[in-house]
Formats: sequence, C-alpha cells, structure tokens
Amino acid sequence: MALLSELQLRGRTLFPGLLLALTIAAAAKFLSEHYVAPVMLFALLIGMAFNFMADQERTSEGVVFASKTLLRLGIVLLGARITLGDIAGIGTSGLLTVAGLMALTIGFGFVCAKLFSRGWRFAILTGGAVAICGASAALALAAVIPGNDKTERNVLFTVVAVTTLSTIAMIIYPVLFALAGFNDAQSGFMIGATVHDVAQVVGAGYSISTEAGDKATIVKLLRVTLLPVVLIILALALARRESGFSQVRLPLFVIGFGAVTLANSIGLIPVALAALLVDASSWLLVIAIAALGVRTNMKAMLDLGWRHVAVIVVETVFLLGLAWVAVATGLAGI
Repeated sequence: MALLSELQLRGRTLFPGLLLALTIAAAAKFLSEHYVAPVMLFALLIGMAFNFMADQERTSEGVVFASKTLLRLGIVLLGARITLGDIAGIGTSGLLTVAGLMALTIGFGFVCAKLFSRGWRFAILTGGAVAICGASAALALAAVIPGNDKTERNVLFTVVAVTTLSTIAMIIYPVLFALAGFNDAQSGFMIGATVHDVAQVVGAGYSISTEAGDKATIVKLLRVTLLPVVLIILALALARRESGFSQVRLPLFVIGFGAVTLANSIGLIPVALAALLVDASSWLLVIAIAALGVRTNMKAMLDLGWRHVAVIVVETVFLLGLAWVAVATGLAGI
C-alpha cells in the first residue's frame, strides 16, 4: 500500500507537466499533418512559447520527466523501426561507404567546432546529428554526453538546425542531383546518405521515383542502424576519459535500443507490434522535444551566435561533398 501511495503521489506531481508537454506535442502533430512541415520544429517552437511554465512548481517536475525519461524510452522504441535485413541489399561497398561517410563527418565535426571556437560536446552533437539521423541522433547523443550549463540549449539548437536544413535539402537536393546527371539509384543513395531526418529523406526520395525513394530509405535506415554502435563507442570513450574502462557502464537506454533492434531484426517482434512501437516512439520523441522547448529560453538560443550556425552548415556541406565523391567515383557501388 505504501508503494501504491507513493506511485500515486508521484503521478499527481508529474501529471501537470506531462499534460503540458503532451498538449504541445498533439498541437505540433496537428500542424505538421495539415501544413506539411516538420513536427519536431513545431514542437520546439510551441514549447519555447511556454518557457514561462518551466519553473512553475506544478509543471516543472513533469516537464523534466518528459524531457529525460520519456526521451530515453522513445529512443529505445526507435529500434523497432530497424531490421538488419532491410540493409542487406545495399551491398558491402555501400555499407562501408555509408559507415565511412558517417565516421568522417563525425570526425570533421571536431575540426569544425575547433575552427569556430565551439566545445567538444557541441562537436559530438552536431557531427552526430548530421552524420546519423538528425534530431533523433542529437537527442540520443545528448543522453550519453555529460551535461553542463549549455547542454540543453545546444541540443535544442541542433534539433532546430538539422530539421531546418533537412527541409531545405528535401526541396533542393532532388533538383541538384538531376542537374548533375545522377540516375535514380544514385540520387536515392545521395539523399539517403546526406539528408538528416527520416521524414525528409522519404519525401525527397519518392519525389524523384519509387526506385530513388526505396534506395534513399534503405540507406537512411542503415545510418539509423549504426546509431547504437556510435552510442556504444561514445560511452566507452567517455568512460575511458573519466575513469578508465574498468568503470564502463553503458546507459540502459542504449542497451534497450540495441535489444529492440536485434529482436526486430530476427523476427521476434510481429509486424503489427513493430508498427505500434514505432508510432509510440514518434509520439514520445515529440513529447520530449516539446518539453525541451518549454525548458529553453529563446534569448539564450539567440545568444548562441553565428558560429553555432556555421558549424552545422559546414558539416552538412562536408557530408554532401563526401557522398558526391563516393557516387561519382563508384565507391558507393552504384
């Protein structure tokens, strides 16, 4: 009975903040579906408008819970989107090329951050978001990186930036690749390898052709599949930095993400259940983004300056250039 009473008290404490984040997420979903714009961006912007609620006694705990615990749960369920069988058709050369593009882009993030006088945490956030899967990667990486007083605003900036750049790329890249003379398979590979967010990859790919859309989706899913690998490497590197490998403790959400991905890959999760889990993951991530928006002060975002923008734009152009070379030289196997 004591445990039940404690849970009820905890639920009453969290409910107002969770309801706020859920309401913002629902509004963002509605606007996204009716105005064909990124749901993450709507959730962030609406959330920022409610920043005055972040420090209110009734809502603060629920908002923090949504931005942290629900975020990690959403990342775990994201594994239901991925199966290793989906990427088998890309071939060894395509797999190595995509992995190489990701590694080089993340590495270049450190160079770029240094060039524009930004910190290593920002380098990991932006480089990983550009290289892997946009907003979802930024949220997952932020959950592994030790936080500081700039972490939340840097995460929010990264999500806004990659979402905006993805939307621009969805419009521009199909035209650019057509002018370059790429065939449908090449264009699909380029879109899947360079556009940040999954929704924009699908939109850009299928705007060219079914073949380009299928190729773009598979390549993008390959990038998403490599997310847990990057998270594990990052966790090991940070543990080594802090206290040596003897103290390595992988975050539970990373283990959960890997377990769900593996279960989905070997057929332990029925297709119908996988679809429900992916939908639940989408909702949880939007709710978490909405809560992060509530906790973000717009003035603090504006104070970040042009160097933040320069880092992520240069990283995006760098990835595009690498992928272009890989396709033009045949390294992508297309």
